[in-house]
Amino acid sequence: MAKRLLVTGAGGFIGGFIVEEALSRGYEVWAAVRATTSREFLSDSRIRFLTLDFRSPDGLKASLKDTLSKIGRWDFVVHNLGATKCKNPDDFSRINYGYLRLLVETLIALDAVPDGFVMMSSMSVLGVGDEKGYAPFTASSVAKPNTKYGVSKHQAESYLRSLPEFPYIIMRPTGVYGPHERDYYMMIKSIASGFDFSVGMRRQLLTFIYVRDLATAIFQALESGVRRKEYLLSDGGSYSQAEFRSIVKQLLGKRFVIPVRVPLWMLKLVSVIAEKCASMRGKASTLNRDKYIIMKQRNWNCDITSAQTDFGFNPAYDLRRGVEEAINWYKSAGWL
Repeated sequence: MAKRLLVTGAGGFIGGFIVEEALSRGYEVWAAVRATTSREFLSDSRIRFLTLDFRSPDGLKASLKDTLSKIGRWDFVVHNLGATKCKNPDDFSRINYGYLRLLVETLIALDAVPDGFVMMSSMSVLGVGDEKGYAPFTASSVAKPNTKYGVSKHQAESYLRSLPEFPYIIMRPTGVYGPHERDYYMMIKSIASGFDFSVGMRRQLLTFIYVRDLATAIFQALESGVRRKEYLLSDGGSYSQAEFRSIVKQLLGKRFVIPVRVPLWMLKLVSVIAEKCASMRGKASTLNRDKYIIMKQRNWNCDITSAQTDFGFNPAYDLRRGVEEAINWYKSAGWL
């Protein structure tokens, strides 16, 4: 009998690939979405949809209770729901911590704790690393979040650790890219236009993970039986902005790309202005003070040995292969 899986945030960039990977492994997949969620990348007829409104604890409990009364329980849950930008900074905690806690407490109350529960966290919980010797973050690095986003993810992690015997696995990926993703797409589009923008004058080490590798890692961890641990995830390499630019430039067939370095003071000014302008329009800005802190960080290098040892994580995509696949999708979709 196929194992049952619930994926929250299934309509998002990463969520769609988690669903796809689960289907390829033969899971009975339940995609938790909002009533307004686009299903553009959730078109497989095998997907079972569950509408959950995390803004209504009673409504969410009723929806879960009704579904669980019919199926029993989910063997695994992947909580991929979260916010990376918010109109109100306090919403980071309300969504990234509050929604996770609501889901877990409801599952416990309904006696439906799964065999494995993956929380999608972020390297941002670790804060600033070694920006002199550029030593990588490791599994033993102490979390010192320095952004509201990072703090909210750390709150959620701490809550899970406070629950005796709860079967969590915390994934802390670095920058995730691939088809459908928009932030790295903007970088690629800029290079396609002949300009590559980077921030700060000091050396910066960037790390990446292709979205399909991240989805694979989730199921490797769930199926391995590891529990109550945190894992850093990347493709195993570290790159300069010049290396990223060179890869994209070659794949796009560009002869000339002008590198433009933006000083941190200018980035901060633009971030503050963008955030205030978006707030006046009642929207969340992609560029904001929280994102500025993340962008100015110089060292994103991380050690993935723990994931390799515990559940055999072996990234299939280096940066060149992943970016090539992403660019091909952007072209086929008319984005480039």
